Amino acid sequence: MKALILGAALLVPGAAFAVPQVSAPPAAAAPATVPQRVVFPSVDEAGTELVGYLYAPVGVQGPAPAVVLMHGRAGAYSSLADGVYDASTLSMRHRFWAEYWAARGYYAIIVDGFGPRGYPGGFGRFSYDERPAEVNEVTVRPLDAYGALKYLRTLPGVDDDRVGLMGWSNGGSATLSAMADDKPGDMRRLGFRAAISMYPACGLHNRFARTGYNTYAPVRVFMGTDDEEVSHDRCRDLIRTAEARGHDVEFVSYRGATHSFDDPGRRRQSVAANARATADVRERLGAFFDEALAPRTP
Repeated sequence: MKALILGAALLVPGAAFAVPQVSAPPAAAAPATVPQRVVFPSVDEAGTELVGYLYAPVGVQGPAPAVVLMHGRAGAYSSLADGVYDASTLSMRHRFWAEYWAARGYYAIIVDGFGPRGYPGGFGRFSYDERPAEVNEVTVRPLDAYGALKYLRTLPGVDDDRVGLMGWSNGGSATLSAMADDKPGDMRRLGFRAAISMYPACGLHNRFARTGYNTYAPVRVFMGTDDEEVSHDRCRDLIRTAEARGHDVEFVSYRGATHSFDDPGRRRQSVAANARATADVRERLGAFFDEALAPRTP
């Protein structure tokens, strides 16, 4: 599949589909459900005890699929947390997506990888070179994602063959690194079935400069052309090159959308391009995981 660019229209070979004009969605309400706070180890060398917020699926009989959610550089919590870091202060965006997946019948776990390492409030913009090695998005945070995967597979309600990964910004970079086909074992059976990366930074510490970026499972990347924090074109080129080598990857570009375009708060959603991108991505992501995480055929 080719990289897609969305603006006034969705461009695909041979057709154009209008993207509906949508008003900015209202700010998210208080959590409809209170997640369960859980702890589990990362698979990093230190076995760091991570904190997770687990949302249960709605209306599911029998084993359900699951999604691991990886926060960005600002951490899992609201900027208004004021020193309180728990389920009540999870950011609006993380709450929205966890509840979105739970409503579709998935377990969803928000992984706090910064708080247990002493950085619950995350990091500011343009602080990249100052961040400690223990939160590195290429060498450490993917191990947090696999710790969450391992934990989910211990839960009796989770279908352990149907787990996906989703991350934003720095967590989106961790998602790309986690899905790289550079790991021992049959990751198509041991790893995540599919992944979604939202506006990642795609330099990835030059990890894949020599070998190229290759994935072991389907990956979809979503970015705005007006992203003010990371390079849209660098990610587009990374994913297009992987696609040209035959990997099941896709880059979806939203014309005029910014970084964090899917944040449901009024500031981001007051930008018309962000509102259009948000409406579209909510449809796309659900359809993608519903297909990619479906039970395997015998």
